[in-house]
Formats: sequence, structure tokens, C-alpha cells
Amino acid sequence: MSEPEVTTTSGRVRGVATASGAAFLGIPFAENAVGADRFTAPRPRAPWDGTWDATAHRATAPQQPYPAPIERILASSVSPGDDYLNLSVWTPDPGAGDLPVIVWIHGGAFVRGANSIPTYDGAAFARDGVVLVGVNYRLGVPGFPVLPDAPTNLALHDQLLALQWVQDNIAAFGGDPGRVTVMGESAGGMSVATLLAMPAALGLFTQAIIQSGGGMSAGVPEDLATFTRAVAEKVGVEATAAALSAVDPETLLTAQGAASLELATDPRPERWGASLLRGGFAMMPVIPAIDGDLLHGLPETLIAEGAGGDVPLLIGTTADEYNLWSIGLGLADRVTAETLPIMAGAMGVPAPVVGDYLSRRPNEAPDATLSAIITDLLFRQPAIRIAQSRAGRAEAPTFAYEFDWATPLLGLGACHAIELAFVFDTLSSSNLTRDGAPQELADAMHGAWVRFAGQGDPGWMPYDVTDRRTRRFATDGPEIVDDPRREDRLAWVGGA
Repeated sequence: MSEPEVTTTSGRVRGVATASGAAFLGIPFAENAVGADRFTAPRPRAPWDGTWDATAHRATAPQQPYPAPIERILASSVSPGDDYLNLSVWTPDPGAGDLPVIVWIHGGAFVRGANSIPTYDGAAFARDGVVLVGVNYRLGVPGFPVLPDAPTNLALHDQLLALQWVQDNIAAFGGDPGRVTVMGESAGGMSVATLLAMPAALGLFTQAIIQSGGGMSAGVPEDLATFTRAVAEKVGVEATAAALSAVDPETLLTAQGAASLELATDPRPERWGASLLRGGFAMMPVIPAIDGDLLHGLPETLIAEGAGGDVPLLIGTTADEYNLWSIGLGLADRVTAETLPIMAGAMGVPAPVVGDYLSRRPNEAPDATLSAIITDLLFRQPAIRIAQSRAGRAEAPTFAYEFDWATPLLGLGACHAIELAFVFDTLSSSNLTRDGAPQELADAMHGAWVRFAGQGDPGWMPYDVTDRRTRRFATDGPEIVDDPRREDRLAWVGGA
């Protein structure tokens, strides 16, 4: 097959033929957000002359690789360059027409990640008749600045512009702009929850998938500005877009890392603001701002009030999310029967909840109990709250899942991000799944995501507040479980 070419609103692009169709990699959807434009709203990419070479991945948003303890678990993709506001498209056939589309928003705590990470390769989706679009967006302080001379939520503006690019261009790649599912994991899943809550996103997608993300990751600008100021202080400039735009990207990243460490080791509300620390998210130094422009409230609250209620939703978590940090960073070794309540309390877990978990797990190792508590705090309970609020009022169905296959790597279990290689059917790409991961489970999970994208139904009954049906993807195969981990769920709602 010759090199495929299509015409976009900015010009001609040349991709590469693949075994499953064609891939068009690193297509710019916005003008470069560098220099004086680092802190300005994104603008559509101006037309170019000739044909854009989209045969290889291009730049990633400025970021630092994962630290050594995590890098052995999760892959980094760091590629300097100005044209990092790009997206990649995998398609079965540019001439097919009317194919379902998934737009993938990567995770990485809003400070890392890229569409070029091998686990996110969209070839398997193309193989199975879905057009996959992987999006890059601004990260860190340039993505979520709170400055007197810059817009807030620039990363969300980037995501909106990418979704608009899909509406304007995806038909040229064989996709149907009326059948777009937006999908994200971790910070990407939080982005999807935020997009569901934003009026500006109306009409840009028809379905949504939230993996290991909830709707609590947003704060008031007055609080979030403390982190932006801390970064500016560390580079010795005023906390303005004009001053920070002149700072070398690597210098800015170093300062951001130092401020992040300060936040993680000294998470005092009087220093950083209560909303930056809400729900134990001190590990995330930048989050969306409730700015009254794009975002008018906490996403979870807005969704409970009906925002995005006409959008079918697939939502879930892994069984042992927090193991990524507790084991991956070596924190588990510090957990004892004495320190567990202190550590949980420092992350905002109410003492009665801690006591409930301890009373039901008398023989469990303290680090395992703490991981179960924080997994619920940060991931599982926020997902449940979204599912149950929609079950009571949304027009469109909500489907719940849990992933529970344990990796042999480092004893991490079903940790955060482990399901990604199953969803993308790229098991050989990840250290978490390279050794012994069952292909049958990847077939089942990937197949459910393909079916949801194409039919709005992943293959099981919607979630309701009576049976709470959840599809569990586990070692012994997929199964339907009613109200999984019921006693844990009740601990957070006082037994109601």
C-alpha cells in the first residue's frame, strides 16, 4: 500500500500504511504554544504549503520523565519541540466513512504524558473498525496557570480545540463526527469528567469513557494561584504570563518539580489553599480551575445536577489503584498499625472510615489496608458517586466496570494504569503486562470498548442504585458483580 494522504482544514497530510489500515502521526491542530504564546488561548493551525509529513510521532508537551521508582513501571515519552499541540490518528481506511471515533486524552497527573507512548498505539482499534485519535495538550503550569494576564484552564482549551478539529476533519479519515466517544484515564479521565460538566464541550462528543478518574479535581482560582506563584518564586520572576513566558522551558520544569515536592511534603491548607488539597490530591500540583468561564463548579456536582446527562458513559477503576504509589514509591514500608490512621488522616480520610476498614480487616497487612482506603478515596468512590448520581437522573445509561488482574511486577496487583494495555490491546508494550498477562482478558476488555464506541453498549446492563451491576475484568475472566465491595462503599456513606 502506498503512503496514504488526506486533506485537512490546514492542508494535506501524509501518513503511513499499517497492517490495520493507516496512521497519521503528529498532526498539529493548533499554533505552537511557545514563547509569548505559552500562556495564550490556542488558535487553530494556519494552513501550510505542501504536504505535512505525518509518518512519525512529533514533539510532546514540555515535561520531565517519571522519577526512577515509577519509570520502571510506567513509560515516559519526552520529545522536545515547538509543535507539541498535535494529535495522531489511526484509521482502518480513510475512505471508509461513518466509522465510530474514540478521542483519547492521556493521563499523567496533568504534568506528564503523550499520545506517543507505545501503550496508546491505536492500531488495534483501527483493526476492529474504530478511528482512534490521540491528543496532546499543555501540561503543568502552562496548562493550568492562574495569572493576572493569562486565561485559566489552557489545557482544557487545548482539548476543546482538538475535539473541534475532530468535528471538522475526522470524516477525511473515515470517521463519523456524529459518533465520537471521548476517553481518558487518570488525569485524562478527570478531563473527561470536566468536559462532561462544561457547556463549551456540548456537541463535540456523543459518548464518554472515564477510567480511574473522577470529578473532584478542580479548585477555586484563588487557591490554585498559590502553586503558580510558588513556581514563579523559584525562578525569581513575577507571577505573570509575561514574565514566565520568558523563562526557559527546562528551567520552568525544574522549578515546577521543586514546588511539587514542597506541596507533597508540606500539604498545609493555609499554604496552598484547601481546594488544591481536596480529596487527597496533594500529589497533583495543577488541576482545572472553577473559573466561571469554562468551568462553573465542581465537575462531580455539576454532573449530579444533570450536566452531560444525555451522554452514555462507561466508568470504572482498577482494584488496587493506590499500589502504584504505595509500592512503586516504597511508601508501603512506612505503614504500620500505628502510622496507618495518621497517614490516612493526613490525606483527608475521616477517622470513622479508617476505623471501619480496620475492623473488617483484622488480619490484613497495614499497607494493604491503607492502599484499599486511599484507592477508594481517590478513585473508586468518586467513580461510584458519578455513576449513582447519573443512574438517578441521566437520560443516557451509565455502565460500570472494575479491573482486577494482578501483575506479577513488584507485587503491584491491579494497580493504577494497569488496564490501559488491555484496553488498547498492547500487552507487550508495558512492563505491567509484558509477563503473563492473559490475551483473552485483553480481547474481552478491548472488545467491550470497541462495542461501546460503535453501539453505545459495552455488553452488560447499565448501572442502577438497586443492583449496582458492574462488569469485573479479572484473572478468571469477565463476570457481572452486583454492588462489588459493598461494605467499603457503605463505610463512606455512614452505612446508608
